[in-house]
Amino acid sequence: MSPLPNPISTNFCPSNSAFPPPDLILASLSLLFLFSSSFKPHLPNLKTPSHLPSSCSQTPRRLFFLKSPSLPTKITAMSKNPALQFSSPQSLSDWLKPRLPYDSLSSWGVRSGTKNIHNLWLELSEGETSLSDDSPPIRTVHVATIRIRDASGRRILIESHQELSDGSVRPRLRPLSEKMKPGEAVDDAIHRAIREELGSVVPDASSSVRIVPGSYKQKVEERPSASYPGLPACYILHSVDAWVDGLPDGEFCTEEEEYGNFGEAEFAEKAVSVRRHFWKWADDNSDGLV
Repeated sequence: MSPLPNPISTNFCPSNSAFPPPDLILASLSLLFLFSSSFKPHLPNLKTPSHLPSSCSQTPRRLFFLKSPSLPTKITAMSKNPALQFSSPQSLSDWLKPRLPYDSLSSWGVRSGTKNIHNLWLELSEGETSLSDDSPPIRTVHVATIRIRDASGRRILIESHQELSDGSVRPRLRPLSEKMKPGEAVDDAIHRAIREELGSVVPDASSSVRIVPGSYKQKVEERPSASYPGLPACYILHSVDAWVDGLPDGEFCTEEEEYGNFGEAEFAEKAVSVRRHFWKWADDNSDGLV
């Protein structure tokens, strides 16, 4: 009878075995690990940046407060879905009708203080607004908001109301605000807003504006659009405090031609524009103001 094999043999992988030796296995695994950790295929970023909410729902008046130590140098251009480019206000109207609550579109430009389909088409054409492909669509707008303080720092400038081109009056009761252009830096939007809306009383906005250091805040607000009833809106607000030299101490009025330089004159003439802005100073109430 042949002797039994030693159960504690050190020859785990004899040379004629079909399996490689352990050191070769470990070496192969090490190379595989190094290769897999260094190779990262390029994938599109499918997540919303952490500083913004993942989506803008239709829930009214949801607020998200965020702070930044300094002004962002550039705002990423709002994405434009090629399927949401419209050749005319009429094509935009045809697309919106089945996606909005019944009869809401017919109130645009008719109800006091609202804008019409030409306004929305111009906003889309200039990239100031984007629409999601939903029912109803969600209108997303980046807005620069400037809380202009007086010399004492105890009051801020408020736009009390606007006079529109159709003769209606739209209440505002908020600081100076302006829709941002795609890719526009926040400080550029601030100076443009002051130049366009306060230029008649502040001729040189570039030298008259001083931004309060560390005052930049970002807030995302979701609510129904006052200008376009039935259309939910997501406003990404970029707000700063600032001093502006040369402003009147009491109530005053400024004028603006909102679409004066727009190339599509035919559609711009049919849009509802702001003719006059009415301003007043009010005690600072940070919790109650945009």
